[in-house]
Amino acid sequence: MLAGAFALSAAVVPTASASAGSWTESATSYTGSLTGGEGLASRADGSLLFRGLASIPVALRVKGWNHVGDPDIAQGDTFDAYQGGDGATSKMYAVTTSDGRRYEYVHPLDPGEKLNNSFATVSPDTQWLVSGEWGDQDRLQVFPTPLLNPATPRTGGALSQAGRITLDRTVSDIQACDFVSGTRLVCVSDDAGKDLLQVDLPHPLDGTAVTGTVTTLLQLPTRSICSGTFEAEGVDYDAGSGTLRAEVVQPGVCAVSTTVYSYSPGA
Repeated sequence: MLAGAFALSAAVVPTASASAGSWTESATSYTGSLTGGEGLASRADGSLLFRGLASIPVALRVKGWNHVGDPDIAQGDTFDAYQGGDGATSKMYAVTTSDGRRYEYVHPLDPGEKLNNSFATVSPDTQWLVSGEWGDQDRLQVFPTPLLNPATPRTGGALSQAGRITLDRTVSDIQACDFVSGTRLVCVSDDAGKDLLQVDLPHPLDGTAVTGTVTTLLQLPTRSICSGTFEAEGVDYDAGSGTLRAEVVQPGVCAVSTTVYSYSPGA
């Protein structure tokens, strides 16, 4: 949701710890918004994959996919959420395998479904992909995971929804979610409070409808030398290190820089 940015230093700068909910802020780093302001995902080796508007391959832009959301990585495959322009009648999930092959899975919009495709996150068992729309919503969308779920085509194709996650309260402008366990997601809301939300499920996803319980964990920091409107963006949970990271794009002329806040499990 940003344009015209350049990369800044990605060096980690320690910050004072501030406990909130079950997470404690532990570090701050920075990435350029053009290449990293839409989201991030942790690889098995602990390194980070970033996504920004400059990350969209030319071949996909030509097809009309002009926005990429917060990504995820599962079994070495990268999952990206793409959307088109205001008149789009479908959204697309791209899977890039560890050897560089890319498969495109297109989902025609269902009645009442918004065209927005803010993020993709894969369940720990790799069988279900969760995504979300924009605005005020009482649900998260669930699909069989492209490529990894045997119900999907092997080399791309059409993708239909499975049983959705109905939320027990309305949420606003969800930019990203990531699984921290089979029954818990953490989500970033670009609402007025820049809230970090927790969604608890009664059981792991199995393709049937389920209701999630929403809890507000904390408000993401809005620290910058610039004033104006901040934008909360991506989120990632690194299961290997137990680190939770969330992105906030800085305001004004500082929008060229996205801040990545890291959190450790609280005591």
